[in-house]
Amino acid sequence: MMAAVLYGKEHLQVEPVAVPNIEKGDILVRVKVALTCGTDVKVFRRGYHARMIVPPAVFGHELAGDVVRVGADVTAFAAGQRVVAANSAPCNECYFCRRGLENLCEDLLFNNGAYAEYIRIPSRIVERNTYEIPAEVSYQDAALVEPLACVLRGLEETGIRAGDTLGIIGLGPIGLMFVRLAKLYGARVIAIGRRKTQLERAQAAGADELISTEHVSRPAEQVRRLTKGRGVDVAIEAVGNPETWHWAVDMVRRGGTVNFFGGCPNESKVSLDTSLLHYSEITCKASFHHTPSHIRKALDIICNGDISARDFVNREEPLTNLLEVMRHLMSHNGHLKTAIFP
Repeated sequence: MMAAVLYGKEHLQVEPVAVPNIEKGDILVRVKVALTCGTDVKVFRRGYHARMIVPPAVFGHELAGDVVRVGADVTAFAAGQRVVAANSAPCNECYFCRRGLENLCEDLLFNNGAYAEYIRIPSRIVERNTYEIPAEVSYQDAALVEPLACVLRGLEETGIRAGDTLGIIGLGPIGLMFVRLAKLYGARVIAIGRRKTQLERAQAAGADELISTEHVSRPAEQVRRLTKGRGVDVAIEAVGNPETWHWAVDMVRRGGTVNFFGGCPNESKVSLDTSLLHYSEITCKASFHHTPSHIRKALDIICNGDISARDFVNREEPLTNLLEVMRHLMSHNGHLKTAIFP
């Protein structure tokens, strides 16, 4: 089969490799579509991922496709079924799993290899985090399940309620998902972004107010003007930059919650005003990854038609063009997703 193999920093080759062998609990899926992700771009730039990718390796993790072969012990799936598989599955036995924190599982099994004609789905993911795609749902829509589940968990971690006002910093695909989901929860959304196109997309996704950081040097002050000086109930940081982490804390109200969803570069340090955090009782949280329950919830949202790939995918390319796509995404921060067709 043809697959995109990552050899190191910005070193990617689309080349023939062996079709993966499957064991008795695995399934083999023909990839119908794989979506690009900001994490994949980071992996391409850095040449590795400490927890998920050790080069040389086939990478990519947002996918939907058709089952073409099942292991001898597999009973839940059969050849010909359309499926979406998450990129991980917890052990269900460790300290964190027993406390409902499966995303922090001590033995979290990751799976990569979506940028290929076929992908092996290991037995644990087959059992705990693979789902049939309803006939009315497209492959591209289904492939959004993994990033949407991450966003859904992040939003639920803030304790969002109908009527809350949210400030969402960063309007790439993840930020736009936050906008859309927040509106589904009945919240008012103030979207903060740099580019005009990002702000226009946020408005189309339902954002109530827009703040352009090209024209506003202190967005937190503008947020407070829009909230009668109080600040937002929830601030979401979806950029991954120490400066925007500070913005999030500065724009949240007393008793409010900040979610540092965007991961900053390794070794980053952030200094926060302890008096502000203490006397305003600000809750600071960070969100990483997803759980099987959030994958299921995300698929339900997609099946209901509340989230569609057309809002987050604006380019389609064959697998042979993946190197060009990755370079383009590196130089066009905030660009939407590209659908890759192996």
